[in-house]
Amino acid sequence: MSPVFPMLTVLSMFYYMCLRRRARTATRGEMNSRRAIESNTRALPINVEIVQYAKEVLDFSSHYGSENSMSYTMWNLAGIPNVYPSSGDFTQTAVFRTYGTWWDHCPSARLPFKRTPTTFCSQDYVELAFEEPVYPTAVHILETYHPGAVVRILACSANPYSQNPPAEVRWEILWSEAPTKVNGPQARQFTPCIKQINFPTNLIRLEVNSSLLDYYTELDAVVLHGVKEKPVLSLKTSMIDMNDIDEDEDEEKYGCGMDTLNKQFSIVTLREWPTNGYFDKLPYELIQLILSHLTVPDLCRLAQTCKLLYQHCCDPLQYIHLSLQPYWARINDTSLEYLQSRCTLIQWLNLSWTGNRGAISVSGFSRFLKVCGSELIRLELSCGHFLNETCLEVITEMCPNLQELNLSSCDKIPPQAFNHIAKLGSLKRLILYRTKVE
Repeated sequence: MSPVFPMLTVLSMFYYMCLRRRARTATRGEMNSRRAIESNTRALPINVEIVQYAKEVLDFSSHYGSENSMSYTMWNLAGIPNVYPSSGDFTQTAVFRTYGTWWDHCPSARLPFKRTPTTFCSQDYVELAFEEPVYPTAVHILETYHPGAVVRILACSANPYSQNPPAEVRWEILWSEAPTKVNGPQARQFTPCIKQINFPTNLIRLEVNSSLLDYYTELDAVVLHGVKEKPVLSLKTSMIDMNDIDEDEDEEKYGCGMDTLNKQFSIVTLREWPTNGYFDKLPYELIQLILSHLTVPDLCRLAQTCKLLYQHCCDPLQYIHLSLQPYWARINDTSLEYLQSRCTLIQWLNLSWTGNRGAISVSGFSRFLKVCGSELIRLELSCGHFLNETCLEVITEMCPNLQELNLSSCDKIPPQAFNHIAKLGSLKRLILYRTKVE
């Protein structure tokens, strides 16, 4: 009997050790599973969402207040709300310079540019910097008086606080819509449904159109919601092969890539065709009239179809009036270089909002005007922060027939540079709003 008990004791101890090892293995597996779940959960937007107000106002096209005041200026958009959720006319809000359509109907109003795409209706803008770059999940705009002016929200790939400027600056449209008239002037939190982008951003741009408003719109603050890690697409989203999407149409509708527009501007090799169908029987002037209704990107696309239409689309007569403002995010030195041969007879040129953050250089702008400035009558350069004294000197030398010059919000031009304008003897209109002229 005595040897049995030691055997039972040994078996019991062995059984206990097996159970303990199994329990320990199971616990380790549960811990690994828990870590995996926590790791997956950490990538979800809901667990790492960052909410931040604008840290700084970097740039804007106009404001109602003066440069030496804080009343009704764009700088009020930085930081936490001052007024919201209250409604009414408060000096602590950001207010743009105009509203309604009376500026367009007054006797001194300028004629609009042709070929402006119907999708571009922005009249003013403001750019806001935030502390942390995030993948945006929501943008809240706190409107305290006469809301409804915001028509576009864009995000930029460049970090304004980075020490090393990026080689390429990319703008992506998060949301866009035609202006709408909101019933009543009461305050609201405007939160449109934005699209996902594939880069983090801490630079947001709002574009507004106040033409439908009965009074000035007033903005109090902008709140950016986002995540540090790129959010995973919803499982409900249908799988789409990106190769099946037309790149040009996608860029034109949603993106602001420079390469796409430059490819359209550039000269392409066209095949020889024996006949152009009924186009050969149409008068040259009639084809020119038909093509005059196309926007600039459409004109460039059509030029890639055949040699006959290429000849028509590149005819300098198609570029007598040219507005590049709708494509401000996609215009650079290369774009101007491609357009030089087509703009030798240009009379109206709108480069407003273009060229910022190094997209257009002083040398690139000067080369363009030396080829295309002799016939210029009207030149719009609003918010052209690349302009300096050299640019004004080139304008006065290369544009002797200039009658209208708009330099509003070109705040990088030194005061002494405006002396060059005295050489323009044919000027009838000169706009120096928000400049350092003395």
